[in-house]
Amino acid sequence: MPNRIDVHTHYVPKEFPNFAGRPDGARWPCMQMVDARHGQVMISGRIFRTVSNQCWDGAVRVQDMEQEGVTEQVVSPMPELFSYWAATSDARDFCRSVNEGIADLVGRFPGRFHGLGQVPLQDPDLAAKELAGLRSMGLVGVEAGSHVLDATLADPRYAGFLDELTRLDLCVFVHAFQPVGADRFIIAKAAIASAIAFPTDTALTIGAFIGNGVFERWKTLRVAFSHGGGAFAMCLPRLLDHWERVPDLRAALPQSPLTYARRAFYDTLVYRPEAFRYIREWFGVDRLIVGSDYPFQVRETPPGKVLASVELSADEQRAISYENCRRFLGLAVH
Repeated sequence: MPNRIDVHTHYVPKEFPNFAGRPDGARWPCMQMVDARHGQVMISGRIFRTVSNQCWDGAVRVQDMEQEGVTEQVVSPMPELFSYWAATSDARDFCRSVNEGIADLVGRFPGRFHGLGQVPLQDPDLAAKELAGLRSMGLVGVEAGSHVLDATLADPRYAGFLDELTRLDLCVFVHAFQPVGADRFIIAKAAIASAIAFPTDTALTIGAFIGNGVFERWKTLRVAFSHGGGAFAMCLPRLLDHWERVPDLRAALPQSPLTYARRAFYDTLVYRPEAFRYIREWFGVDRLIVGSDYPFQVRETPPGKVLASVELSADEQRAISYENCRRFLGLAVH
């Protein structure tokens, strides 16, 4: 089977730490098992999502991978577990618990999984301090939301965090999270927000990375964005035109927005071949990595399905399916 890495897969523990006695105890996630293979993630007394043992059982994941032509998965937390709302010490403890679960999954199946953890980004200094411990667990990076409360990782308050991230040679996967604008929808709110508000939020975040000089200052930063960078690929031509014609923007950005955009990686979870061709044209073959959103309802099955519907050379297929992701993770390509 040719090598294929799925960079966008999620983990939910079968059991959560019992934080009922902590502040806002009901807001902490807990698991209510339905049967031996299914459970309901409960948040504030309501069902947030019904999940299966695919979320925590490595043997089940490996079986699915073999059936779907995936040789390796990058495993990251379900974004709702980030808990940016919480007190920092509680969030730190919760993040460590989730990270330990992912590290255990990685350790029990050598060569099949690579882990991305989470840190309490509501406290940038504490988040930076947590990175060394995450690294010592064998995780290769972190997953972060497209925003943390009122800021993105491109905000100056995260400079120390990005310094430490690059010093430790860790990568960051930025996932759309609790997007702005979702309150505009009334009918089928969750589904429409997922389809429209989430990719819009990602576009805003990538714009902040470029506009706030992140790619200019942290040239070795390895960052990937979920869902093909969301709506950003459609914004990029307009941003490029403005950079070419608006003196203030040209003065603020030493290099073209296209140059900065091509410093990041983008997963291929864009659902249609037309969309894939568009992001390939703007971002380049060497910046694309396979992502599926396994094991959730909106995932692409099999991972990389869109690649089969477009014309790619064998070298391009290998780059997108395997080599680019290894570079993003900071791992050797073999």
